[in-house]
Amino acid sequence: MKTWHLAIIVCVLLIGCKTSKTVTSNHETKQTVENDTVRISSDEIEYEIIIIEPGFNTWLVSTAKPEGFYSQSFLENRNWIYVTEWNQRVLQPQRYNPNLYEMQINYQKNIDYGYELNYKLYNYFIYFQLKYKQQLAGFVPRI
Repeated sequence: MKTWHLAIIVCVLLIGCKTSKTVTSNHETKQTVENDTVRISSDEIEYEIIIIEPGFNTWLVSTAKPEGFYSQSFLENRNWIYVTEWNQRVLQPQRYNPNLYEMQINYQKNIDYGYELNYKLYNYFIYFQLKYKQQLAGFVPRI
C-alpha cells in the first residue's frame, strides 16, 4: 500500500513540475502525458491507470504497433493473462524481484475498459518484459 501512495505522490510532483497535454476522446477518457508518465482515466467507468516508467512513452510512440493493429478482444485476453501472472508475482516477493513487481493491478475481465487502456496496458507489459528481460505467462514478448 505504501507503494501506491508513493506512486501518487510522485505523479502529483511530476504533474506540478511539468507541462502536460490532456487528450479527451468520445468515451470521456482522459490521458495526461508528461515525458515518461502516462495517466489514463475515465469518469464513466471510474478507473485510473498511471504508468511511471522511464522510456515507455517514447517506446510506445516509436516502436509499438500502432493503435488499431490489434483487436480489443485480443488485447483484453492478453491483458487478463498478463495481469494474472503479474499479480501472482507481486504475492511472491521472495521468488520475484519486489522492485519490479511492486503492486497488484486491479483489472477485471467483465469490465469494458475501452481500446485505449487495453492498448497501453498491453504495450506496457511488452515494454516491461523486453526492458527487464522477464517473461509473463509463457508468451515471448514481440513487437
